[in-house]
Amino acid sequence: MNLVPKMKLVHTYLQRLYDSAALRSCAAATALLACGLVVAGCGGGGQRQDADEPSGDYKVQVVQAKFPARQALAKRSLMTITVKNVDTKTIPNIAVTVKSFDAKKNDPTLADPRRPVFVVNTSPSGGDTSYVGTSALGPLKPGQTKTFKWNVTAVVAGKYSLKYAVAAGLNGKAKAVLAGGGPPRGEFSGTISGKAPQAKVADDGKTIVTTGG
Repeated sequence: MNLVPKMKLVHTYLQRLYDSAALRSCAAATALLACGLVVAGCGGGGQRQDADEPSGDYKVQVVQAKFPARQALAKRSLMTITVKNVDTKTIPNIAVTVKSFDAKKNDPTLADPRRPVFVVNTSPSGGDTSYVGTSALGPLKPGQTKTFKWNVTAVVAGKYSLKYAVAAGLNGKAKAVLAGGGPPRGEFSGTISGKAPQAKVADDGKTIVTTGG
């Protein structure tokens, strides 16, 4: 079975639904992930891919979420999100989804209307998944923390907005919630300067130093 057309349809559906009011609930966010998984696995038989993921809510705390509000073209920056398990049970697979490192352009001549706002140079080590924009770092025991890091480069000037959401698993059965209730999510916003930084070689002849931007 050719899954490419179906995966494209699902990706478009997920992008539209992400910004809808439905995603403001944690349940809807995890349901989105489950929807993508079911279609991705439709070509195989046998046991469901989410059969081993336990159901239930898992309490988390976003200890730190950092990303510079002031960005500049061609300048690298680091996004970090640290999540703590404040529950009494181990989280199956702590994950974070970030949207949107790219944005949609209203140009009918483009085959793919989505264009990057930030180029992702490196994503959380060992955290790659089959879901667009989602990284997972495995089980998280009670009281422990894990930090997600993205190294990115701004490529489009103007205002930006990046939304993130924390999940307790990839398949929609394990749900992350804040200790006080509600979904663990947030947003980074700021401005990307149109002035690119100037680069030069330092006195040691090796180090690249950037200024401005």
